[in-house]
Amino acid sequence: MEPSMPAPEMKSAGPEVSAAFEEFMSAFEAFKDANDQRLGALERRGGDVVADDKVARINAALDGQKALIDELVLKARRPALGGGGDLVTDLAAREHKAAFESYVRTGEAAGLKRLEAKALSAGVGADGGYTVPTETEREIGRRLAALSPIRAIADVRVISAGTYKKPFMTSGPAVGWVAETGARAQTASPVLDEIAFPAMELYAMPAATQTLLDDSAVNIDEWLAIEVEAAFAAQEGAAFITGDGTGKPKGFLAYDTVAESAWTWGKLGFIATGAADDFPAASPSDPLVDLVYAVKAGYRQNGSFLMSRRTQGAVRKLKDESGQYLWAPPTAPGAPPSLMGFPVHEAEEMPGIAANSLSIAFGDFRRGYLVVDRAGVRVLRDPYSAKPYVLFYTTKRVGGGVQDFDAIKLLKFAA
Repeated sequence: MEPSMPAPEMKSAGPEVSAAFEEFMSAFEAFKDANDQRLGALERRGGDVVADDKVARINAALDGQKALIDELVLKARRPALGGGGDLVTDLAAREHKAAFESYVRTGEAAGLKRLEAKALSAGVGADGGYTVPTETEREIGRRLAALSPIRAIADVRVISAGTYKKPFMTSGPAVGWVAETGARAQTASPVLDEIAFPAMELYAMPAATQTLLDDSAVNIDEWLAIEVEAAFAAQEGAAFITGDGTGKPKGFLAYDTVAESAWTWGKLGFIATGAADDFPAASPSDPLVDLVYAVKAGYRQNGSFLMSRRTQGAVRKLKDESGQYLWAPPTAPGAPPSLMGFPVHEAEEMPGIAANSLSIAFGDFRRGYLVVDRAGVRVLRDPYSAKPYVLFYTTKRVGGGVQDFDAIKLLKFAA
């Protein structure tokens, strides 16, 4: 199996993260011992309610400890907000930042109007507003990548137009072998088609008191990024997985699916478990092996699993023929756990295990799914609608969809 992906770069983990990680590893060892006892009881007398309950409680504790580690690691990621370019660019960025802060704190928009007119800013929405500084937009993007599992593993493109169009070849030119002096038949031309990814509008509306805005110690850039990150991440996460493509990105589970044996371009292939709402009783790990090897080698080397927390809890109990657990804990704080040597990413928007559910996805999501970001996050200050609070109507435009239907495969819990 290919090795799991390395842990993402981050600041020093610190004692809190290290302690939480040690507790997580201890809980996993306890989980293995309890699950082994449960399996032994099943073999001897058909089950043990006490052992089942113990495994379920430790499994829940593992989920809680992993969530704590993720939260501590996220807090440890504090990328620097700064320039680093040439002098003119840095001066312009600082001028924009100062004008934007004045607008947010006091409502004074003259500075931003002058700067955006000078830059010939395009793409102003019907509701108006002003673009946030580049470093604030970058900070929002970093935070979304840390919170949104699909954005973290998919291909992300930034565009200036409203739609990203990508050509692909449905059939290549005809080729063939020929003798050195043999006649060469004229080859057919390649057939090209096009897929389009329109950017849809996503919004959040955090509120602040005027006292907060008057406090010079408050970092306005960081405050805005923190306020919108959860709202944006929750909406994006659902859309990238199950979105219907109407007014939002199209999630990969919204595309047509077909048994892998009958796969065609434009549909996602699935492997059936052989049981209506569970792994098969005999050799329960076999469908996972089939799923991994349904993906071609070129995609498999960068493959990763995507599933919900509850599905991951069920997968933790599986072993291979030699008695080794297929699921392995993270190798370091901030790193994902692995399954059969491939990283496991958790997304609560993935369906739980049920009859005919597509609960596990595997593949190279960077080649399979495309996230399109329209450049620019806009903010409209509204001090009137919810007095005495000041609302900040914040919008960004995001699109998404499958760009390579052969890169992602699904596991369907069906006979």
